[in-house]
Amino acid sequence: MDRPNTLDRDIPSRHGIDLERSRAIAHAVGRTIKGDPEPSPERWQAIGNALMQGDPLMDDTVTWLYDDTTSQSRREKRAQFQTAVDTGIAAVADPHPALRALFTRVDRRPAWVDDSLLEQGARVSHRTGMAGLHILRDVALMAGYQASAINKTLVATGSLERGAQRRLAETTSWWLDCTGIGALDRFGVGFRNTLNVRFIHALIRRGVQEKPDWHTADWGLPVNQTDMATTQLGFSVIFLLGTRVLGVPISSADGHAVMHLWRFIGWLMGVDERWLAESEQQGRRLLYAMLLGHAPPDESSRQLGCALMNEPLARPYPNFARLRARYIQARANSITRLFVGRRGMHDLGLPAWMPPWYPAIAAPRHFMYHTATRLLPGGLRRAERAGRQAQLNQLRALFADRTPAIHRPALN
Repeated sequence: MDRPNTLDRDIPSRHGIDLERSRAIAHAVGRTIKGDPEPSPERWQAIGNALMQGDPLMDDTVTWLYDDTTSQSRREKRAQFQTAVDTGIAAVADPHPALRALFTRVDRRPAWVDDSLLEQGARVSHRTGMAGLHILRDVALMAGYQASAINKTLVATGSLERGAQRRLAETTSWWLDCTGIGALDRFGVGFRNTLNVRFIHALIRRGVQEKPDWHTADWGLPVNQTDMATTQLGFSVIFLLGTRVLGVPISSADGHAVMHLWRFIGWLMGVDERWLAESEQQGRRLLYAMLLGHAPPDESSRQLGCALMNEPLARPYPNFARLRARYIQARANSITRLFVGRRGMHDLGLPAWMPPWYPAIAAPRHFMYHTATRLLPGGLRRAERAGRQAQLNQLRALFADRTPAIHRPALN
């Protein structure tokens, strides 16, 4: 139980600062791991060291864009980057070495990528329908706010002031882009938008660590390797565990496909391959180890949690707005309650008295529906189409004409 031990004094102080609380948060994931879930001392130190590691290829590109004043204007260089994203590095005349190095890397697809698994993982994501979106919002995103050190980046970038709806809109839109059939082909929307999100992360890493109130010795680099990997595991490991709890049956083969899909997305995001799990068991073990290293909840957890809890109150509804908003808010709280417990609800500023009523109602219904689709001819494909349509309709219904376009990040 006491195995984790920081071996390197240069590791940020947030790493394992409160193992008792971190173990309580990671307990649900730890229970799904076969054998001893505790990380080895070597892995524990590697996770701590990764708090000080960014994304060298994209960081070099951003450095060229901002610091190299000997050639084109910043706007011209930004246009070159976007051209390389949208049409390939060959379309850029005499690209800078940093730009060439980045796209030489991303255009050289890893040998382990399997297109059939990418498609299967996307189809499984479609089939989860609204249950999948509930888990992403009410568990992966909401429960993630318990990791207060990650929140420091959101606070530093002003995300608290910009609002929960924008963060949710951007995340949902990007997830839908990435999980389309063929979306991760070289010029697919998921591939291109992921590169632009990676670019935004590098801009944040550069800007935030230059702020006088950013404490690298305590928190590490903004958007570091450990935090990026933890987030990626939320989209894969937590997504799979959570949708199953909500009654969606996902086989081990389908789970493997979803892990493969997010392994490739993580690679495109600039996550080092050593943090990209191949299997669910590997992913659970890695997520558990990374959760142990996160700083415990603080006031930022409550601020972000309350903002996301109240987000349904600001959605556009065609009718019965107040009633629908309160129902959606209560539904979300009940899902979160099942996964984080009473103490987690308190830490997130959510009503701890809320029982997990929605999972109790929805899980049997989801299970019967998905079981029936497997028995009927063509049922799986119909479930995939219906689930995907529900996901797309949800995005349109939530954000109307305010659905964000994140594939053209602004240059300041």
